[in-house]
Amino acid sequence: MANLKIAIASCGLRHIRRGIESWADDLALALHRVGADVTLFQGSATGAVETWQRTLPCWRRFEPATARILSVTGKLGGWRYGFGNEYEIEQSSFALPLWKAIRRDYDILHVQDPWIARLLDGLNRKGLSRPRVIIGHGTEEPDSLLRKYRYLQHLAPVYREQFEHVKAQGQLSFAVPNFVDTDRFRPGDRQTARAAWGIPEEALVILSAAALKKHHKRGDYLIREFAGFRKTFGPRALLIMAGAREGETAELIQLGASVLGDSLRVLESVDRAKLPSLYQAADIFALASLHEMMPIVTLEALSCGLPLSCNSTPVLNWITGPAGFPEDLSVPGGLTRQWERLSDSALRASVSLHARAHAVRTFSETVVLAQIEQMYASVMRDK
Repeated sequence: MANLKIAIASCGLRHIRRGIESWADDLALALHRVGADVTLFQGSATGAVETWQRTLPCWRRFEPATARILSVTGKLGGWRYGFGNEYEIEQSSFALPLWKAIRRDYDILHVQDPWIARLLDGLNRKGLSRPRVIIGHGTEEPDSLLRKYRYLQHLAPVYREQFEHVKAQGQLSFAVPNFVDTDRFRPGDRQTARAAWGIPEEALVILSAAALKKHHKRGDYLIREFAGFRKTFGPRALLIMAGAREGETAELIQLGASVLGDSLRVLESVDRAKLPSLYQAADIFALASLHEMMPIVTLEALSCGLPLSCNSTPVLNWITGPAGFPEDLSVPGGLTRQWERLSDSALRASVSLHARAHAVRTFSETVVLAQIEQMYASVMRDK
C-alpha cells in the first residue's frame, strides 16, 4: 500500500454500534499499524481523536432535527435523492464534508455505507473527485444497486460467485472477508473472566451478541430455544444476550423474564473494549438470525475459541468451518440440538481448538490485510 492515500469512512462511527462501524474502526487501525497513509472519517467523536482520525458533521439518524427533515423529504420522494429515511439523511449529510476533505489528494475511499459509496463513486466518474470508491457490501443491498458501483467488495466467496453472472460490464468485484484481531480476541483465563462478569463458575454459558430485537436477529427464537434446552440440560445453563437497545428490546426482555427468569442476563451496549472478556467467560456462541452477510461478532467468538451455533447457510457454514454444527433454524429445535451436542465438555474442548485455528488461518488481520492490499492494487491499475 506504499504511496497510496486511503480514506476509510463511516458516518455512524462513535454513535452507532453495528458491524459496519466496527469494520471501519478496525480496518483503519490495522492499516495505520502497518504504516499505511490512512485517515478514518467518522460521524462523531468520543474522547481524544488521533491525528489520523477526523470527525465530520452530519445529521445523525436519531436526532430530532433529522426526524423533522424526514417529515418533509419523506413526502417529496426523498428516497430518490438520499433523503428517504434517517440513515440515508445521515449518509447524505456526511458525504458533502467527506467529499470536500478527500476530493483532491486521496487515492482510495473504502466504505460500507451504501449511499455514501454511491454519491462519491458518482463524483469520481464525473471527474469531480479523485479517490476511487470501493464499497464493502455488508448491508444486503439488491443486485440492481450493486451493479451501479465500479468497485465492489463481497465479504464471502459465495457472494461473488452468485453475483458474477449479473455484474455490470467493466465492474471489478472481489471476495475479501471481514477480519478479526486475533491477538486481542483470544482465549483467556475463564475463571478470571467469569469473576469479572459475576458468572457462576459451574454454569454452561451460551452467549449471543446481536441487536436486542426480534426482527432479523430473532431474539424471541433464541429465548424459546434456550427454554427447551434447559429442560434437558438443567438449571446450570445460562443465556447471556448482549447487544444494542432497539425498539423491540423492552418486549424482548419481558419475554425473557417470563420464560427464563434468572437463567437469562441481558447486557445492553457493552463497551467493545470489554467484549474479549465476555467471550472468554462463555462456552458457546449463538446466532439466531436466518441470514447474515459477514457478522464480525462470529469472527471474534471464533478467535476466542468459542464453538458457533447458528443457521445452516452457505456463508454461515463457511464462517463456522470446523467450529460447530449448523442446522436449519427456520424450524424449532435448530439451536437446541446444537447446544445438546456441544454440552459434552470433551467435544466442546476439541471444537474450541478448531475454532481458534480456523479464525487465525482464515480471518486474522494479517491474512485479510494481504487480500485488501491486493484489492487496492487491482483498483489502482484499472483503467
